[in-house]
Formats: sequence, C-alpha cells, structure tokens
Amino acid sequence: MTMQLDHDELHRLLAALADSDIQEFRLEGEDFRLELRRNLPTAAGLPPVMQVSNLEQPQASVSPQLIVEPSPPSSPPPAVPGSKADFVEVTAPMVGTFYRAPAPGEPSFVEVGSRIAVGQTVCILEAMKLMNELESEFSGEIIEILVENGTPVEFGQALMRVKPS
Repeated sequence: MTMQLDHDELHRLLAALADSDIQEFRLEGEDFRLELRRNLPTAAGLPPVMQVSNLEQPQASVSPQLIVEPSPPSSPPPAVPGSKADFVEVTAPMVGTFYRAPAPGEPSFVEVGSRIAVGQTVCILEAMKLMNELESEFSGEIIEILVENGTPVEFGQALMRVKPS
C-alpha cells in the first residue's frame, strides 16, 4: 500500500498531533518520512523540531518545518546542590526508553540520596524490545534523577547526577 499525503492532509495531521499527548510519532511512505518528538531535552535548550524528509532526495529535507513548543513543566525542576564540578552525570549510551525499576510495581534501582557503587545497576534502557541494564561507572550519591520513568531518551542524554565519593 502506498501512502500519499497532500498539503491539506498533512496540516490536518499536524493539527491533530499538536492537540494530542503523543510524545513521539513516526510515519513513513514511499517518498517521505515524518517524525515528531516533543518534550525531550534538546541541544542548547532549543525546542524540538518536526521534520518532513523527502526520501527521493535523501540529502535534502522539505523546507517547511514545524517548531513544536514544549509544554511547560508542571513544577520547577529541583535545584542541584553545588556546582557542576561537584557532580558527574550518568548518560544514556544509546537511544531507548528509560525505566527506573526492573518491572512495573517493583522498587526503583535508585532514588535521590541513594549511594551507588561501581557496577551497580541504576536503570534500564529499553531499545528494540531488549532491556539493557545500565551500570554505574563510579561510586557516589544520587543527587538528581533527570528523566521520568518510561520516557524516551537520546544517546548522550544526562539521566542522573551523582556526587562522586
């Protein structure tokens, strides 16, 4: 089945997505790819961008781009004690979905204030239906968890801040 979208259908789809709670959306046809990601941290604090790519010309993307404004957080993020030199970040080694516990209803691997050791599992990243345990590369105390449970994360994204010991 070949998927075709005309200009009006594309605008209706974008309007429906803008009014929904969908965090990630991908649609591919023979000659296009539409991806939407929102409420994910981006470089330099810029809002996420929705891109429509024309697959017939792989190096060029279609010029219209829709900037999707992230919704304001429900509460301000907690203040991080100390300066950046006082902590290290646990970062995502891959793209995936962040999980704080081994299974729904089970206790989280770590909480703010937890002491961790080298090799200790601190979270799970699910990628392509595989559950990958992320182990700490250093010892210390968790001072901030930056990602909500069940949230998609990008490669290199900070997941937690740790005060090393």
